[in-house]
Amino acid sequence: MNDTARLLSSIIISSLTTISICAEDPQPSAADADSVYRQNLEEVVVTGTRQQTDVRHLPMTLTIINRETLTRQNQPSILPTLSSYVPGLFVTSRGMMGYGVSNGAAGGISIRGVSGTAAQVMVLVDGQPQYNGIYGHPIADNYQTMYAERVEVLRQPASVLYGSNAMGGVVNIVTRNTFTKKHQTDAVVGAGSYGTVQAEASYAYHGSRLSANVAAQYMRSDNHRPNMGFEQYGGFTKLGYSFSSHWESTIDFNITRSISSYPGAENAPMNEADQWITRGFASVGVRNTYEKFSGGASVYTSFGWHKINDGYRADQPSASPQTRLFQSSDALVGVSAYENYNYCPGGRLTLGIDYQHIYGHAYYTNRETGEEIATQNKQSGKAHNNETAAYANISQDIFRWLTINCGIRLDHHTVTGTEWIPQAGIAIRPTSDSDIKLSLAKGFRNPTMREMYLYPPSNEELRPERLMNYEIAWHHRPNNGSFSYGINLFLIKGDNIIQTVERKNVNTGEINNKGIEVEATWNATKHLTFTTNHSFLNMKHHVLAAPEYKGFVAAGYTTARWSAGLQLQQLAGLFTAVGENERKECATLLSAHASVRLCKTVQLWARGENLLAQRYEIIEGYPMPRATFMAGVKCSF
Repeated sequence: MNDTARLLSSIIISSLTTISICAEDPQPSAADADSVYRQNLEEVVVTGTRQQTDVRHLPMTLTIINRETLTRQNQPSILPTLSSYVPGLFVTSRGMMGYGVSNGAAGGISIRGVSGTAAQVMVLVDGQPQYNGIYGHPIADNYQTMYAERVEVLRQPASVLYGSNAMGGVVNIVTRNTFTKKHQTDAVVGAGSYGTVQAEASYAYHGSRLSANVAAQYMRSDNHRPNMGFEQYGGFTKLGYSFSSHWESTIDFNITRSISSYPGAENAPMNEADQWITRGFASVGVRNTYEKFSGGASVYTSFGWHKINDGYRADQPSASPQTRLFQSSDALVGVSAYENYNYCPGGRLTLGIDYQHIYGHAYYTNRETGEEIATQNKQSGKAHNNETAAYANISQDIFRWLTINCGIRLDHHTVTGTEWIPQAGIAIRPTSDSDIKLSLAKGFRNPTMREMYLYPPSNEELRPERLMNYEIAWHHRPNNGSFSYGINLFLIKGDNIIQTVERKNVNTGEINNKGIEVEATWNATKHLTFTTNHSFLNMKHHVLAAPEYKGFVAAGYTTARWSAGLQLQQLAGLFTAVGENERKECATLLSAHASVRLCKTVQLWARGENLLAQRYEIIEGYPMPRATFMAGVKCSF
């Protein structure tokens, strides 16, 4: 394998063909030089700031998952990979494929015991919020590998930059670009257990001024229980145009249609509990880059339509099919603008403004006629809220080894009023290969329209949830950087958490979490890599689907032709029920993957999950499948 091939196989922000290996010994080209530059950007992130910044200069803790890792096992969703490789992060699951919505849904993201199911963790696409406008939580089936270049996970409040719902952290999906080839086409197909099928195709073009990425995806599964089928199809398009060396614009659009069935708990099986969900996002943006100034502005939207049949009990002869369907539509429309001013070497001031209009309409329709049905318990109706915010953040290198960072946000909600959100921290670099981070940050979440307006527990007098996160972290990359490790200690204290008490939503809950996260990576040879992470969480008030311990160990071996890996995950103290009938789960989950290159353009792949055939639950009453397998073909040209 020649030097250029080894370089191309290790770049972090890769071209769409992460598996293409050079067959001859060419001289380095301009594209290869650009790949070297991109490789050196491994530690550069955009999530904790509004400008590309060396992660060592940020006081907050981030995990970066590059496309090579996201695509290694040919997972169509990014969430299984994040749940393994990000310490402190856990994602609920229900089967082979599909997360669903409503009753029995999975895909809830928790970070350090702060739950995305409760709209406390935000998912971003290129820094723009994505969530259901009525319920406020992320829609897991919409976060697909096909359009992700990398994922940056900030494991602490990010409300200064991103506002409400980012109180527990953010998952920022950075969409794909292409750097090393003018044209690139990829296709992946696979099939496996329980009638599961996945297919994906993409095309990328990169010219001197115009770039384009187009991708489409289809997947389906019967899953491991009756009445648990899932089917999804969708597409993504991103266009970019460079007006000059200082100005560029982008347009992107995604639409996803999913159809899933809810089987009910094992002791309460359901019939006809079906869901038809359409979700999408779109944005138009422009960015500028000068020596002292850089920034951008965008108009974006996240939207969806939902139709849900609540079904009926399959084990009760007296039960009958529903005569009505629940339907809803929602949209989040936003405008964001920011500008960075590098006022001196190592000093940057960021100013920004945000506006969001959140709309929702929930109602019932007659199943036969489709006519809207009037209800008397506030389960139907239209609602909308507006949020307006301005923020400022300053970062300053005091010495070569010290950076201070502080910011503040003023956020105004049309119902709950005004909230001040501060954050501050320092990053210390005692040596060139180590750093210490200390930070404190406030997070907050405005109540959702569901909590304020819909269903009997609704309460229009709810106030925002709030928490403070205190953290200290140490990271070290000794010698030549082939080995790196880190340890984080954190304390989270929150109040005004929304709970349902005596059939009414009230601000009476608390968060008191503390824990330790440890992670390490060792590139033992140019072919063999080991990575591990462990998170220990102590919760005074227990939270569903937040494990007290999550450990992960992976070993990977890669050559020009072969690739194989083993992953072992240990879960302990995973709460599937809280309160008087509290229940915990433990599980040891082994998975494996392998691939072989038949020629320059064709690769065979396979993966297996839960190879120890563990019986366990993440959601009470919904057992996970035993050992499952997938295999397929990947082509790149």
